[in-house]
Amino acid sequence: MPLFMAKKEVFEWLKSGAKTIDVRRGTPRKGGTAVFQSGACCLEFPIINREVGTLEEVITPENFRFVIPTARTLEEARGYLRRIYLSNDGGAYTAYHLGHPKTA
Repeated sequence: MPLFMAKKEVFEWLKSGAKTIDVRRGTPRKGGTAVFQSGACCLEFPIINREVGTLEEVITPENFRFVIPTARTLEEARGYLRRIYLSNDGGAYTAYHLGHPKTA
């Protein structure tokens, strides 16, 4: 079960349902559930699909608003993640497609 740390802004997007795809640098982690933590708060989502590729391959014109809900353009969404990962190297990224949050 992957545990992902999330900035408060990202956590709120997940919580509200505006963000349904989470893109992380690297190859896919094992497990069918993703847990996102921001401070002491956690959210748990089933992983319904994974895509692996470059940032340009996993963030597309069709899905960029599900990755970064406030992005106005595809390039703005990609730029948001480039700033987080401080990279333009074209390495591998994994897009986790999330289902509805699990409740206790």
